[in-house]
Amino acid sequence: MTPRPIMDAGPGINFFATHKERLLFATLGPLAVPETVEQEMRRKSKQDRRFEAVQNVLNKVPTRLLEILPDDVTDELASVVQRIEGIPLALRQRTAKDLGELMVIAHAVVAAEKGQHVLVFIDDGGGRTLAAREARRLQRLQLINPGVGSLALVTTIKVLNEAAMKGHVSDKRAMRDLYGKFRDLDDGLPPVSESGLLDLPVWT
Repeated sequence: MTPRPIMDAGPGINFFATHKERLLFATLGPLAVPETVEQEMRRKSKQDRRFEAVQNVLNKVPTRLLEILPDDVTDELASVVQRIEGIPLALRQRTAKDLGELMVIAHAVVAAEKGQHVLVFIDDGGGRTLAAREARRLQRLQLINPGVGSLALVTTIKVLNEAAMKGHVSDKRAMRDLYGKFRDLDDGLPPVSESGLLDLPVWT
C-alpha cells in the first residue's frame, strides 16, 4: 500500500504562493502535510507578503487533495522522535526550528514501519540528509523483516522534472519562468542552469 506523499513547508509554500497547486497535485496526486507543517505555512503566509496566497490555498483546497496529519503525541510518533532527536516528542514540539521536516519524516517512518512505501517531499538540506538516513535504516530492517516498507525522497526539482515529462509545463521558457518564481521565494534552490530542468529530453 502506498499512502499519500508527505510534504514539508518549503515546497508547499513555493507551489501555493505562486498559484501552482494544480500543477503540484496533477504531478504528485493527493498529498498530506503534518499539522505542524500546515501551521508553519499559515504563519509564514501572514508574516511575508510574498507568501500571502498560501493561506488562501490552504483554506480552499479540499481534503481529497490535501490531508492534515495530526501531530498528537502517540506512542509510535514519540518513539521515532525519541530515537532521532534523543528527547521526548512533547518537549521537542516546544522548539519550532526544523520541527516541520522532523514531523514529515516521523510520520513517514511510522507508516513505513507498518509496511507502506512512503514518499517525502523535502527541499531543506538537513531534512534530505535525515530522510536519506532513515531510508537506509528501513532498508536494513527489510533484511530482517521483509514486511517493512520504504521511504523515498522527492524535491522540487524532481517534481518539476516529472511535471515536464507528464506535459504539465508547456516549454522550456515556461519552465524557466516558473523556476524563477520559485527561486524568488526560496534562495535555497540552485540556479536553473544547475537544475537540469532546461536540458530535459522532452524539450528536444
